[in-house]
Amino acid sequence: MRWSIDKSSLSKALAHVASVVERRNTIPILSNVHLATANNELKLTATDLDMELVETVPCRSKGEGATTVPAHMFYDIVRKLPDAEIEFVRDGEQGRLTISCGPSQFSLQTLPADDFPSLSVDDLGHAFTLSAADLKRLIEKTRFAISTEETRYYLNGIYLHAGEDAGKPTLRAVATDGHRLAQVEIPLPSGAEGMPGVIVPRKTVLELAKLVEDTSGDVRLELSPSKIRVSTSRVVLTSKLIDGTFPDYARVIPQGNDKRMEVDNAAFAQAVDRVSTLSSDKGRAVKLSLEDGKLILSVNNPDSGSATEELAVDYGFDPLEIGFNARYLLDISGQLEGETAEFQLADPGSPTMVRDVKDVSALYVLMPMRV
Repeated sequence: MRWSIDKSSLSKALAHVASVVERRNTIPILSNVHLATANNELKLTATDLDMELVETVPCRSKGEGATTVPAHMFYDIVRKLPDAEIEFVRDGEQGRLTISCGPSQFSLQTLPADDFPSLSVDDLGHAFTLSAADLKRLIEKTRFAISTEETRYYLNGIYLHAGEDAGKPTLRAVATDGHRLAQVEIPLPSGAEGMPGVIVPRKTVLELAKLVEDTSGDVRLELSPSKIRVSTSRVVLTSKLIDGTFPDYARVIPQGNDKRMEVDNAAFAQAVDRVSTLSSDKGRAVKLSLEDGKLILSVNNPDSGSATEELAVDYGFDPLEIGFNARYLLDISGQLEGETAEFQLADPGSPTMVRDVKDVSALYVLMPMRV
C-alpha cells in the first residue's frame, strides 16, 4: 500500500476527521483514523461509535489497501511537515506506516483495518437537499442556546423538524437551555414533507458547523428517527440522534407581549458589554429601565461598584424595569444581522421576545432575572 498526497489537502481533511476522535479512549481502535486508498483517492474515516465522519481527497495511489493509525498523532505530524508532497508506505509485515516528506521520516504503529468499527445505517427513510448556506444559518443562529446540562439530555442538541409559518411549511431549528430559546426557519425543502422531528446532538452540531463552513452549493440530508446523515461532494457525516422528546417549546414563546422597544443593535450590545464589566461573575445581571423614548442600562454590584448608560430608543409604553443576564443579551444580539433589534415585553417576570426587525424568520426568547 503506497500513496502520495499534497500536505495542504491532507491536513485540511485530517482537521475534520480527527476532531471526531476522543482524546481518551478505552478501546484502542477508536483512537485511530481509518485510511483506505483506491483509484487515486484517499478515504479517511473516524468514529466515536455515535458519529462517523468520512472524507475523500484526491491522491496518487499505487494499488489498493487500508490501515489505521493514531488520529491525533497522525494529524500533528502532517500539520508540522513542510508544504510539500508527502509519501506513505505501509509495511504489511511489520504493521507500520512510513511517512516521508523531504528530509523528515516517521514510522507509525498501525492497527488492522478489519478491526475498525462501522456505524451501521439502515434505510434512513427521508432524504432532501438544501443549500449549505441554509444549513449553516439553521445551525449558527441556534447552537449558542443548546443546553450543556447533561441531566436534561433532551436539550443537548438542536431540534430539527417541519413547522409552519403563516400557513407555509418550514424547516425549523430550535434550541433552548431553559434560560433562552432560539428559533430559526427556512422554507421546507422538497422531500422533507413528513420528516420526523429529530434532536441533533451538540457534538454533531459542532462538526456540521465546520463542515458547512468549508462547503458551497448543496448538501444532502437523510433522516430516520434514530440517525442523520449529511453528505457533500467530499464528506459524509453520519450520527446517532438523541433518543428523547423535545419539550413543547411553543408554550414559552410569548404571544401577548404588548410593549415594544426598538433599539440600535450595535449600540445596545456595546452598552450592555460596558456596564456588565461591573456585574458579578455569578449572575451577570443587567437592569433595563424603560420609559418614554429612553433606556437606562444599570449594574449595581456591592463588591465592585455601579454603572449606568442611557440609550435613545423607540418606546412609548408604561415605564418598565426588567433584568437579564448580560451574557445572554450579548449572545442574542450577536445573532441579529440588521441594524435594529425589537424587544417585545410584558412585565418584569415574563419571558421577553427579541427579533431582528428585518428578519422575521428568526426569533429569540429570553427569561428575565430578578435584579
